[in-house]
Amino acid sequence: MCGRYAITLPPEAVRAFFRYVQQPNFPPRYNVAPTQPVPIVRLERDGNGGKTRHFVLVRWGFLPGFVKDPKDFPLVINARAETVAEKPSFRNALKRRRCIFIADAFYEWRRAPGPKRKGAPPAQPFLIRRADGLPLALAGLWEGWNGPNGEEVDTACIITTDANGPMAAIHDRMPVILEPRDFDRWLDCEEHDVGEAGTLMRPAGEDVLEFTPIGTAINKVANDGQEVQTPTGPTERPTARAPARTDLFG
Repeated sequence: MCGRYAITLPPEAVRAFFRYVQQPNFPPRYNVAPTQPVPIVRLERDGNGGKTRHFVLVRWGFLPGFVKDPKDFPLVINARAETVAEKPSFRNALKRRRCIFIADAFYEWRRAPGPKRKGAPPAQPFLIRRADGLPLALAGLWEGWNGPNGEEVDTACIITTDANGPMAAIHDRMPVILEPRDFDRWLDCEEHDVGEAGTLMRPAGEDVLEFTPIGTAINKVANDGQEVQTPTGPTERPTARAPARTDLFG
């Protein structure tokens, strides 16, 4: 699953990478947690009939339109790629409301093998980033929810898939990570159907991510400073690390 992530790169670099029309100025967030407002990119029609990418804040926690009372519905922060096209909660969003979560790192915890034991050490958290230093584009779905008292809330979740080889040493799942060449295929639901979108819901390449062990300060949502990313050991990098693609920021 993906339950915590970070957005710490400068806003102008993020905008250049995702190419949305707004110019938001947002502070770095080192410990983004479920139910918080989070930025996504989605495609919208403009006044001339064209389509442009937009920066939008939504609630991290997907609410299907049929939900009457959010208190009676489980918190859905992730959707499994293997079943997302079949489940009534996600089917329509996959067809019509695909989005990208903006991030530059996410966190996962490696637990000791075997059953939990009293007094066992806490799981080891890892900071996980792209090895080339670029932002992370996490595939997601969004949905507008209207409450019985006139509430209107845009909500979203991250799509996860099986872990790739390096990730499997930490956890058996990982978020679906999109490459820039695939952004339009994912976002443009009119031009690219569920079948095409399905080909993008796969584990990242073996050389895409690097992994850094960090301290347990990340475990508390209240801790949202740079110190939560302080390494406690060496970073594990792919054998053939890709060079940073500075051209994608131009």
